[in-house]
Amino acid sequence: MNFPADFPITTRWPAQNPDVIQLYSFPTPNGVKVSIALEELGLPYEPHRISLSGDVTTPEFLSLNPNNKIPAIIDPNGPGGAPLALFESGAILIYLAEKAGKLLGTTPADRYHAIQWVMFQMGGVGPMFGQLGYFAKFGGAAIEDPRPRDRYVAEAIRLLRVVDQALDGRDWMIGEFSIADIALAPWLNGLDFYGVKPLVGWDDLKNVPDYVARFYARPAVAKAKDIPQAD
Repeated sequence: MNFPADFPITTRWPAQNPDVIQLYSFPTPNGVKVSIALEELGLPYEPHRISLSGDVTTPEFLSLNPNNKIPAIIDPNGPGGAPLALFESGAILIYLAEKAGKLLGTTPADRYHAIQWVMFQMGGVGPMFGQLGYFAKFGGAAIEDPRPRDRYVAEAIRLLRVVDQALDGRDWMIGEFSIADIALAPWLNGLDFYGVKPLVGWDDLKNVPDYVARFYARPAVAKAKDIPQAD
């Protein structure tokens, strides 16, 4: 395929610089994973704002991600020099880290440990925290039966304890900063947006609060956390 001619998404969101990575996203915990990774890795990119209410269901966006979720990317210079379209934030993080040769640790074991924590976030933290947000802040909050919310509160507490224990004696999930932190920290920070920190015992955690603060103090994170801009 040729970029941009063979990619229908560019008819709605044209590439101003077709030589750089195109990011289609919105600043949610999943969305900012990729903008943060791009900034931390120093890879040139062009962001396109994709609204969650309408844009994700357009034919143009679905041509890139049939699962109608952000984020997604097109790398005009993918493997072998051919364009690569990719969705699923965890897969994108691994791809970008491998492309740049950074943020996957310094040993083969580090690499697998970083990927382990990315999978932990994708399979546990993201889905469970998202459901907790739904039942605590959004439509599910109107449900009188407390059991749905209590289920996700309990699971969030369990997952937070796993992370808190893993951080004991270290600043980052695998010892050095990696895509594991880029995957996890935005979701941990999202508990504030959901208004559930008291429910999950945030102030009782030994390591997680300082970890999140440390993450957001990084210059690349401070820049990328609002990319693409929500307004």
